[in-house]
Amino acid sequence: MVAEVTTFAFEGVEARPVSVQCQISGGNPKFFIVGLPDKSVSEARERIWSAFAAIGLGVPPKRITVNLAPADVRKEGSHFDLPIALALMAEMGAIPRDAVDRFAVIGELGLDGSLAATTGALPAAVAAHGQDMGLICPVGAGAEAAWAGDGVQVLAPKTLIQLANHFKGTQVLSAPKPGALLDGPPPADLADVKGQETAKRALEIAAAGGHNLLMVGPPGSGKSMMAARLPGLLPPLTAQEMLEISMIQSVAGLIEGGALCRARPFRAPHHSASMAAMVGGGARAKPGEVSLAHHGVLFLDELPEFSASVLDSLRQPLETGDVMIARANAHVRYPANFQLVAAMNPCRCGYGKASGRACGRGPHCEVNYQGRVSGPFMDRMDLCIETPPVSALDLAGPATGETSAVVAARVAAARDVQQSRSKKLALNASLPDAELQEIAAPDAEGAALLTRACESLGLSARAYTRILRVARTLADLDGGGGVARRHVAEAISFRRREDQPTVQTSSPGLISGSHNLGGRG
Repeated sequence: MVAEVTTFAFEGVEARPVSVQCQISGGNPKFFIVGLPDKSVSEARERIWSAFAAIGLGVPPKRITVNLAPADVRKEGSHFDLPIALALMAEMGAIPRDAVDRFAVIGELGLDGSLAATTGALPAAVAAHGQDMGLICPVGAGAEAAWAGDGVQVLAPKTLIQLANHFKGTQVLSAPKPGALLDGPPPADLADVKGQETAKRALEIAAAGGHNLLMVGPPGSGKSMMAARLPGLLPPLTAQEMLEISMIQSVAGLIEGGALCRARPFRAPHHSASMAAMVGGGARAKPGEVSLAHHGVLFLDELPEFSASVLDSLRQPLETGDVMIARANAHVRYPANFQLVAAMNPCRCGYGKASGRACGRGPHCEVNYQGRVSGPFMDRMDLCIETPPVSALDLAGPATGETSAVVAARVAAARDVQQSRSKKLALNASLPDAELQEIAAPDAEGAALLTRACESLGLSARAYTRILRVARTLADLDGGGGVARRHVAEAISFRRREDQPTVQTSSPGLISGSHNLGGRG
């Protein structure tokens, strides 16, 4: 006969069922594991032999064959140890053959028979619940797996002998409790920012509509400071969003003690990050920064210092909200619906021509420095603002701006308008184009202004659509009425020119005032 145990192979955040089949037959005493196992899975037999010896269980001197089905799916990870061991124990008669029929199993074995936690406990528990099964996992992953819901039966033993005794009825394992629900560090307050009123307005618009934001200014103008305050303007995570984020963090091994966090992610990778670190990859296709920032903020400081190939790899996730990691034998998908915030100096020397300082690197320093970032990447930035140096008078005076709580209330109201109007509960930044044309059509004056702007400023079709998205958000901040000319004009003022460097003037917005768009903007 053949003993079978269910476990999972992880493809992104999806847990694909795998049947562990074990057979003991006559012949030379050998232990085979087949079904495309990687090195860590093949080494399971050594850990199983030692663990069995530690609990006083001898492996029969016969031919042992373990098949991981389906055989054409690559099996990776040490979490196959425990299901292989249980299948072998069932085939040997050490535990009842039907003991694990109602459970899926993951876990790594120690040489002394102890069980070590592995990544992916939460996705495994969710997948087991979808198949009306419970989950057996090590005690270190029990608190995490318990978050899958009250309907999931979770067994979390410390050792292999504890689990065997539970199945024999000589010991009862209690169900683990979910880990702590953390609030995260307190968000920084927008009221701490002195000056930079245009940047604060842009932050509010970005938070309300989920738009991408680029800040350009000299060192010390507060770009990083303001980016760190964006999460404080965003509404709390919904239960579904927190589950999606936690499943990504589980696969990445970032959940400690089963504790989940209700704060939105804020990821700020260093500019030396590789492409695999940014979009995901490596030997086991781990999630990258774009996925770890899912439903949160990805902040790229010193934008031109990032590798050009790394930045261009973000173009597809910015459009689709997910990332596909291609491998020779599989394609792994991770969600990556993040909000991008970037900051950069206007030139290599740091200050640019608008500051009035002389640049020692020549007249083309600004153009050459900003040219490191491709045009198609810049085209995906909905809001481009200049952050001029803050005056000593502003720094010496008291902070008089609005608090994050006040701005967050307006953001929440604008988001409620968007989600009640959208068929897919989408924010303006991610609305389907057909739906956008229906709900963001400006009035006659606004449409005429947008047409003239596109012709005069050489804006692309993507820029046209993104201006409409920002204008729709501005209208929602005003109460949710129609898109008027003033909304279109303000959205255009935040748009980057296609044919010139990012910084044009020291005035709010980056569109040069030398282009007559007709009428008042």
